[in-house]
Amino acid sequence: MKAPAERQDSRLMREMFHTIAPRYDFISRVLSFGMDRRWKRLGVAKASLPGNALVLDLACGTGDFSKLVLERLPYSTPVATDITERMVQLARAAGLKDGVCGDAAALPFAADSFDCVFIGYGLRNCPDVKKAIREIQRVTKPGGSMVNIDFFLPSNLILRRIYLGYLFAQGALWGLLLHGRARVYTYLPDSLRNFLTMPQFTALLDESGYSIVNARSYIFGGIGLYWATKR
Repeated sequence: MKAPAERQDSRLMREMFHTIAPRYDFISRVLSFGMDRRWKRLGVAKASLPGNALVLDLACGTGDFSKLVLERLPYSTPVATDITERMVQLARAAGLKDGVCGDAAALPFAADSFDCVFIGYGLRNCPDVKKAIREIQRVTKPGGSMVNIDFFLPSNLILRRIYLGYLFAQGALWGLLLHGRARVYTYLPDSLRNFLTMPQFTALLDESGYSIVNARSYIFGGIGLYWATKR
């Protein structure tokens, strides 16, 4: 199945998320049945981090992971990074000091820089997921970790069709209500149709040099939360 145009063209991707940015937190809560913040908090709580951790908040949105890390570790340094400048601006406006506009496939950081990389709903939007994971691994310290939450395809084909239908209906409704265009949020199920199941993502991480520490499945495999360590 052909990837959505937005995933193939970074300009279109940035334009879409520029539009979404002011409503990003709201729609994330809606599509996760209000559980998004709780899942991210769990992701941070179970991450193995030193007290002065340097962490990368990739595909940062408005900086949820960065804020949660600072709540838990006041002496840590989160670096909020997103391909969309408006998202980075909102993260800074929320009080985050370090914000950088950058592409997951070509990160502007030295090798072995970060104790942990947090990714919130970002890998699904990458044109080349394997390349993005290699780049994340490059900037992670040996023995450092990755925490990733994203939408995944349910392995059960019947549940998959129901889930994609739900996301399309919700996306069309909220796209029209909030932006006057259904496509703003129907991109989500379109981006998911040719993404991965959780077992496929687990295999990809293993092939890419990560050891899976833990993984949680939510909504019948439609949301996955991963903790992995760079070997």
